[in-house]
Amino acid sequence: MQKFGIKHVAAFLLALAITAAIFIFRGQIRGLEQLGYLGVFLAMLLANATLFLPTPTIFLAIAFGAALPNPLLVGLAAGLGSAIGETTGYLAGYAASAMVTESKGYKRTKQLLDRFGLWAIAGLAFIPNPIFDMAGLAAGALGVKWWKFFLSVTVGKTLRMLILAYTGSLF
Repeated sequence: MQKFGIKHVAAFLLALAITAAIFIFRGQIRGLEQLGYLGVFLAMLLANATLFLPTPTIFLAIAFGAALPNPLLVGLAAGLGSAIGETTGYLAGYAASAMVTESKGYKRTKQLLDRFGLWAIAGLAFIPNPIFDMAGLAAGALGVKWWKFFLSVTVGKTLRMLILAYTGSLF
C-alpha cells in the first residue's frame, strides 16, 4: 500500500475544487458555444472534469458538429478538451490510492490494464461510459504515468468525438 502524503491531499483537493467550481459556475459555462472551436475545447474540458456528475458530452459534441463548419476541428478540440478534463479523475485516484484499491471498480480496471495495457483506457474512453471516472481513479491509484494515461484517453476520446462531430455535421 502506498504512503499517504501531502501530494495525495493536494491532488484530491485540486480535483474536488475543479468539480465544485464547474458546478457553481455552470450557468456561465453555457455561453462557451459563442467561442467556436475554443468553446468546444473548453466545454468538453469542463464537462469531463467533473467527478461522478453526469454531463451531456455526447449531445454537446453532436451539437457543436452541427453548428460549426469543420467537424474535424470540432472532434479534435472536443477530444483534447475531454482528455485534459479527465485528469481530475486521475488526480483523485492518485490522491486516494489507499482507499481506491479496495473497490470493485479498481479491481476490474486493474484486470483490464493487466490484460490489455493502456489500450483498455483508450477503449473505455472511446465508448460512452458514465463510469469512466473509475478508470481514471484506478489509473491514478495504480501509478500509471500521467502522460501515458493522458495519451490513451486522448486517443479514445478524440475518436469518439470525431464520430459524434461528423454525425452532427449531417444535420
